[in-house]
Amino acid sequence: QVQLVESGGGTVQPGGSLRLSCIASGSTDGLYLMGWYRQAPGKQRELVADIRTSGSRTYDDSVKDRFRISRDGATNTVYLQMNSLEPEDTAVYYCLVRTWSSAANNDYWGQGIQVIVSP
Repeated sequence: QVQLVESGGGTVQPGGSLRLSCIASGSTDGLYLMGWYRQAPGKQRELVADIRTSGSRTYDDSVKDRFRISRDGATNTVYLQMNSLEPEDTAVYYCLVRTWSSAANNDYWGQGIQVIVSP
């Protein structure tokens, strides 16, 4: 099992910044991808950004010029730096960790952290 602890959410005005953090612990052998998803009220959960141990990054088009994902391999921590925040970014953000173990992908989710962008 992998345990995830998220931090850094909160309320910010439009144009502001926040940084989310997620630390993975436990059975992290085989970890190869860390990422962030979000879910706004009444909408499906969607990918925000992810990063592989190779360094390859994926961003949703709506955030690629404003957000940056990074990771610290030594501590299994993934960060999401969010700049120029917009009200449309308001959502619960979830950390995802994916491992390869026992010949299968295993996904682990954080508990979610609220981000509110409001004047």
